[in-house]
Amino acid sequence: MSKVTTRARATPDPITAALQELHDSLASDAGGDLATYIPQLARVDPGLFGLALATMHGRVYKAGDADVPFTLQSVSKPFVYALALADLGLEEVLSRVGAEPSGEAFNAISLEPGSGRPSNPMVNAGAILTTSLVRAPDPVARFERIREVLSAFAGRRLELDEAVFASELETGDRNRALAYLMRNAGSLRCGVDEVLDVYFRQCALLATSVDVAVMAATLANGGVNPCTKVTVVSQPIAEHVLAVMASCGMYDAAGEWLLRVGLPAKSGVSGGLVAASPGQFGIGLFSPLLDARGNSVRAVAASRLLAERFQLHLMHHPGRSVPVIARAGSALTLQSGRRRLRTEREVLHAHGDDIDLRSLQGDIEFAAAEVILQSLSTVSPARPGGARWLVLDVQGVSRLHPVAARMLDSAVLELGSRGVVVAVGDPHRRGLLPHAAVELPSPEEALEWCEDALLESHGASLALEQREPWQPGQGGE
Repeated sequence: MSKVTTRARATPDPITAALQELHDSLASDAGGDLATYIPQLARVDPGLFGLALATMHGRVYKAGDADVPFTLQSVSKPFVYALALADLGLEEVLSRVGAEPSGEAFNAISLEPGSGRPSNPMVNAGAILTTSLVRAPDPVARFERIREVLSAFAGRRLELDEAVFASELETGDRNRALAYLMRNAGSLRCGVDEVLDVYFRQCALLATSVDVAVMAATLANGGVNPCTKVTVVSQPIAEHVLAVMASCGMYDAAGEWLLRVGLPAKSGVSGGLVAASPGQFGIGLFSPLLDARGNSVRAVAASRLLAERFQLHLMHHPGRSVPVIARAGSALTLQSGRRRLRTEREVLHAHGDDIDLRSLQGDIEFAAAEVILQSLSTVSPARPGGARWLVLDVQGVSRLHPVAARMLDSAVLELGSRGVVVAVGDPHRRGLLPHAAVELPSPEEALEWCEDALLESHGASLALEQREPWQPGQGGE
């Protein structure tokens, strides 16, 4: 009898398992229709369904048909908008293309009376005008610049589907009508045919769900591709794009999308959908069956379930976290490891409350920084029993947001003006608080530095070479 060997199936990681579960639960949903106004899109397999998620650390998880290419169509719009912002700046782009939800379909005639300015860059009229704003000497160079930037977002070169491009060129009369209306109003300042040639080409660029997830993750990561580490656009531009995606990306379903899912997103009539959770990850989905608003049925359903299960809504309160101040005290109760002479110990015992200490921890943003400011407001040598030195232990701080850093450094500067000397202990030597008197490699060394300063102020200083380092089990003299 022959021996049959079996190989155990590898258990997928929790994220892949969650994506696979979503795929399996929604794959049988045959609701919706293929986009038929572009003949090539009507030939796509309606059963295709891919999901991918890319993290801020460059890891990618996927399920289903995540490696099957599809044309970006309107999913290209946020990334071309980012390029226009990089070229011209927010104010110039806003003067040409608005940022207000239209409440209308993606191909609606939504132009500002008098100026012909489109309502936002996510509808077709606004996207066509946005494409015209990309700086280039000619249409060929303009498309290549767009391809280059979209490829940088994806982390690999994106190719053109010539058949879909030709199909759009032949059947895109409504987009021509929009372009001519804007040209007549004076908002479009180049030839209709030349801008539409570029616009149809950008829509016909091929990408996979994985590519789109990485593109979204790049926006979520402040414009830096987490896989290639290339800075594609600046952080303010990434923020502006995400804001417009949140309010306008899902066309006349944008309000309900933000209510139910709560993530910046953009859909396309090929069935693609891009969504971003700022600072966390990007999502790329593809399923070609569309609802009446032109959004992928399965992709929208999967996004809703993801948002519910993982609490991704932008307005979701994360709940209680660990206290931002992990430890507080003075040199009476918190002492360095330096072995001291009896005379020194006596001074530290008598005046230890001249040295205050705060150990900070966690991800410190505005609200957490405000708690710290309230705590530091009591530190003052003018107050009875007030401190003259302050040790800030920041070794447990995982991140100090820019606004929090400015708030705390201003507080350090203010403390200095009141006669409080601030010493920072940070093993990472990050220079988080530039106005501190000194930054040392550990909170223990920062506390010892303040103890030495206190002893010197009372005439009880001891030369460094006379001291021995404290060892576990040792007492004082």
